[in-house]
Amino acid sequence: MTSGDLMALMPILILVSGSVLCLLVGAVKPGRYLYTAAIVVVSAAFLWSCAVPDAAILPGLSVTPFSRFSAAFLYGTGIISLLLSLSYNSRCGIAGEEYPATILFALAGMGVTCAATDLLMLFLGLEAFTFAFYILVAIKRGSAGGGEAGLKYLLNGTLSAAILAMGIALVYAARGTIKLTELVSTGGGAPEPLFLVGGCLILMGMAFKLSLVPAHLWTADVYQGAPAPVTALLSTSSKGASLAALLLLVPLFGTWHGLHDILWLLALSNLLAGNLAALAQKNLKRMLAWSSVGQMGYVALALVAAHAGGARAAAFYLVVYATAGMAAFGVVSVISDEDGFDAIEAYRGLGYRNPLAGAVLAVAMFSLAGIPPAAGFMGKFAVFAAALRGGEFGLALVGMLSALVAVFFYLRVVVVMYMKSSDAPLVVVPVRRLNIVEAAALLIPAFVLVLLGVYPQPLLELLEKIII
Repeated sequence: MTSGDLMALMPILILVSGSVLCLLVGAVKPGRYLYTAAIVVVSAAFLWSCAVPDAAILPGLSVTPFSRFSAAFLYGTGIISLLLSLSYNSRCGIAGEEYPATILFALAGMGVTCAATDLLMLFLGLEAFTFAFYILVAIKRGSAGGGEAGLKYLLNGTLSAAILAMGIALVYAARGTIKLTELVSTGGGAPEPLFLVGGCLILMGMAFKLSLVPAHLWTADVYQGAPAPVTALLSTSSKGASLAALLLLVPLFGTWHGLHDILWLLALSNLLAGNLAALAQKNLKRMLAWSSVGQMGYVALALVAAHAGGARAAAFYLVVYATAGMAAFGVVSVISDEDGFDAIEAYRGLGYRNPLAGAVLAVAMFSLAGIPPAAGFMGKFAVFAAALRGGEFGLALVGMLSALVAVFFYLRVVVVMYMKSSDAPLVVVPVRRLNIVEAAALLIPAFVLVLLGVYPQPLLELLEKIII
């Protein structure tokens, strides 16, 4: 390993070392200072990924512009999640060094996933951050909802891991290699049946990570039962890392038309199931969970038209969705305590009683609904443009109609916050003055949403350069 290789891998090494040190130091001298230390560690990894343009090719890993961009974005979501956790965990009695250490470990796994060059390293990266979320989802001791969410996520996750591992084994049996470049180079013509079986099993395992139908039923229960900052990270960064992995896997299938048909069915199923189920939800976290299933439908729709620039559109849309999800769950985090306050009606009058939180949640809802000037409009425009260029007129029409349906349940939250009196005899979220850390954690994603909504060109140009 050269010094250049070491420099390129430094963000992952920083996170791994920080996670281990956090556990060791916390065992000797526990305290809330570990959260601040974890934020510093993730910030260092983020800045290193952005500022140091080193590349490296190592066994199983390759640091490229795509991996550096993906990792930097994921580390950014980790910083916001840790900022949200500072006050939330104090209010809810979540203590111990294992929380910040596990988040650092999860982010390291995401960095490995984005830089993987073979199926084994890809599997290890995926399961590393998934294993971390098994712990984080159920980290609130004494919480029946958290325990149930953790068990459901664990059972579904282990099944997904088994399916993914079996698929990798079959692919290796068919081609005699697990290196992604070699699998692509030997994939001319119609793939052999054993390879197709293995590839489809890999796609099935990835469907769980991305909440794609039919591997989506865990989403609502886990999002509702997990601590709000954990849900923020789970709904954003894990989806981003999984999409990065899927973008690395899609070229393995070459020109096999069956992949198009599978993605087409996944997109249609997610668009219908996610948005229709979200209509009936009265709990904000469950509504956001089901809507995330629908949002992944737009990502799948873009991947259907990958040959027409859909891969870049999917990456842009995922960035926009993750930013909006971080803002939405960030508001839930800063106003929640042990009592939860997850019902949509509990947000009655929030826009007047807590203007900052109400404004940020409104921006997030506008973005998720695809209403300008929030970035969600540009995200949906990019997806539909790619679909139309790729000739997917029917699926694009379904996507547009489902987007109209989604406007109802997203704007319902805004209506409750701003257009209904808070004098009704209902349990509403308490008025609490936000500290500067919470305000920053809300303003950063809200600012990014508005910026990408009015000026998305630099990000689109960057994605065009790093995604073929």
